[in-house]
Amino acid sequence: MKPKQFSTDKLRGLFLPITTPFDSNGDVDTVALTANLRRWNSTGISGYVILGSTGERVHLNEEEYLAVISAAREVVPDELSFVVGAGQQSTSGTINEIKKAAAAGADAVLVITPNFYRAAITQSTLITYYTALADASPVPVTLYSMPDLTGIKILPETIAQLSTHPNIIGVKDSSADIPGLQETIRLVRDDAKVNADEFSIMSGNGTILQQALKAGVDGAILAVGCAVPEVCLEVFATFEAGDTPRAEALQEKLTPLARAVTSKYGIGGLKAALDFVGYTGGFVRAPLRAPDAEARAEIQELLREAQAAVLLDHVSTLASSI
Repeated sequence: MKPKQFSTDKLRGLFLPITTPFDSNGDVDTVALTANLRRWNSTGISGYVILGSTGERVHLNEEEYLAVISAAREVVPDELSFVVGAGQQSTSGTINEIKKAAAAGADAVLVITPNFYRAAITQSTLITYYTALADASPVPVTLYSMPDLTGIKILPETIAQLSTHPNIIGVKDSSADIPGLQETIRLVRDDAKVNADEFSIMSGNGTILQQALKAGVDGAILAVGCAVPEVCLEVFATFEAGDTPRAEALQEKLTPLARAVTSKYGIGGLKAALDFVGYTGGFVRAPLRAPDAEARAEIQELLREAQAAVLLDHVSTLASSI
């Protein structure tokens, strides 16, 4: 079922799980959305996740959901991967949503775990659920483990079993569990014997990017990357160059910013950061709230420190080459 025009080669590097801008009336601002995308297109990223948890999917009705996908699809070039978030509470509801996302232009879908009936969502249930989705989906499926939001973690053994399905092509693990990532990689690559060309293992937590790369992930889907893609890409570059000290130093500056725009201040914090660096963050939808003045000042300072770390890194590199 895997489409001929999309492969796991396109699930490598840095992906941005972008925000959805709303205007002061609470309406989706597609003009701001497309302007942001046009600027991100030239940053060197590998692709996008549209309408994941960072995109406030749960705050959009179906008409808005499809409108955002269609507007974004118009301005994202074919060479960048275009993954769309999906996931309702029922299997049939999720399959229906996936089919509509695919028809609107998704290359693949990132499907979060159902969680309302949490006690019933066992690992066995997740295997049955994702297998049914992958069997029915017209586009490839990526697993999405986000325990901070759902209270449910897709365990390494479950990921390994699902990795053998021909239409399940990756996983986003948004926990900060490095041993868990290492175990996932071991089980997928060694026990399930699924190579990186068939299944991509990606981190979704910017506070551990360098450590996740060291553990062996294939890429990352990072909210903090929306505000500072250049910093995240520099962590990738220095790691791939084998310069561990530089990668660790950059990560040290990235971590507090990543924490501030996710777990500490949430999507409102990320949108404030986007406003500070010249994108349109826009408003959040109630009941979410924008950060207060003190929080905004903290975010702005953390942005300066992270950006300065990359600038100093480039200056040092230039000086050493003279």
